[in-house]
Parts: sequence; C-alpha cells; structure tokens
Amino acid sequence: MITEIAAWPGVHLFHFGMSSCSQKVRLYLRLKGIAWTGHPVDLAAHENYQPAFLAINPRGMVPVLVLDGAVHADSNAIITLLEERFPEPCLIPADRRAEIEGMLAAEDSLHHDLRHLSFRYVHGRSGSTKTAELMQSYRDYGPDSGDPDAEKASEIAFYERLARTGLDDETCRLSAARFRTAFDGFETRLADHPFLLGDRLTVIDIAWFVYAYRLHLGGYPLQRLHPRLDAWFAACCATPGWEEEVAPPPALAERIAAVRARQQADGKTMAAVMGLD
Repeated sequence: MITEIAAWPGVHLFHFGMSSCSQKVRLYLRLKGIAWTGHPVDLAAHENYQPAFLAINPRGMVPVLVLDGAVHADSNAIITLLEERFPEPCLIPADRRAEIEGMLAAEDSLHHDLRHLSFRYVHGRSGSTKTAELMQSYRDYGPDSGDPDAEKASEIAFYERLARTGLDDETCRLSAARFRTAFDGFETRLADHPFLLGDRLTVIDIAWFVYAYRLHLGGYPLQRLHPRLDAWFAACCATPGWEEEVAPPPALAERIAAVRARQQADGKTMAAVMGLD
C-alpha cells in the first residue's frame, strides 16, 4: 500500500471520527476550504494497530496526512505544513507563529489528560480495551535497529499504565485541574478580545474548541467556571460547520447521555470528582 500511496495526488487524510487530533485537522481543512479525500481508520476496532496501517504510521496514531504522495504524521505538524502550502485564509499569522507553535505544544501536552477524562466521563470506562496480545504486536512492530521512537514509547506506557491501574478519582481530578488552569488563562485573554489569541481567528481557536467540546461532552462545568470561555465556545458551536466536525454520531450520543445519567445518579460526575458538587 505504501507504493500505492506514493502515487496519490492532492490531499488525503487517514482519520477517525472521534479522534480529537483528527477533528482538529478536519476542522482546519474545512475553514481553509481545502479539498481532501478521507480514509477512515476505526480506532474502536483497533485498525490503527494492524500491519496495513502501521506500515503507514508505525506509531499507530491518526491523523496521517498524505500530501502529493508524501506521508506526514502528528496533527500540529500537519497543520503547520498545510499552512505553508495553503496560506489563505491565514490561520497562523507570521508575526505570531512562534507564540502559536508554543501554544500548540502546550495543548499537545494535555493530550493524555484529555484521554483520561474522555475515557471515564464520555465513554464511561476506566480501563483499557486493548488486549495484551494487541499491545505486544504493536510493541514489536517496526525496525530492529535505529533510535527508539519516544512518541510510540509514550503510547505504550500510557496503555500499559491504564491496563494496570485504571483511572481513579485522583488521576481524573489532576487532569481536570490542568484543563482548569489552561481555561483560566483563556478566560483572562477573552476579557478584551473575541478570540483566544486576540482579534482574529487562529488555529488556537480550532485546537481548543476541540478540547472544550470533548470536555463539554463529559460534563466539565465550563459555564460555571469560565463564563467568557463558555460564551466563546457557544459562538464557535453556532458557527456553521464547527460542531458538525466534532459532534458524536447519534448512537454514540445516546451512550454518552446514558453515561452522564449514570454518573449523575452515582454522584460521580466530573464536577463531583473536581470537588465542585
């Protein structure tokens, strides 16, 4: 398949509907007006750990961009590359590029925290769905020599820890606290500006909208804790196309509602674990 991919013209994206990093890139592509061809990868069915996909991205992660036959991984690197190829409309202003790159790195550092809160409060599970055999095949895939892949090692460590200890209240409380700190910073920024980085829309709004929407699905008390950010979030949701890229399909939305109702009845909502109820 790699040989076939090398001959693909244009913009192709391997992605998954509920992957936050995939959502970020898809929303970016929509706002830029870039035509692209999608190649869904079902993470729930572990298609990303199959040899056919690992041959494309040995890290087993989506999204993966194929741009005129060249393969690129990592959502923030993909967006930066696309911004260079398709500069209009501008979503990474040249005079703010270094600042934006730093903010994207800070956003990326919270990805495991988002997983913690997504798994427990959106999907209603505290452990891993990956079998030991699946993890072993993932661990074993790749070249026998060369420098170890730190990103892949981090993935393996995350899921091994999840299988071993699950997600307890303290882990989720710490993850929610990290988001609360980040959101407090944006609350201050929004006192004088309509967007997270000032008076114009940038990729930072895209990235944090995806995170805010996921936490909203899990019951994070956005309006109570960050009213300005909540108003920004509502405006994003009301903008055509934004919510469409991140909203769960109907069947999943029903399951998420059931999870929220069960946690409410048990006194185990995200707000309760944060010590707010």
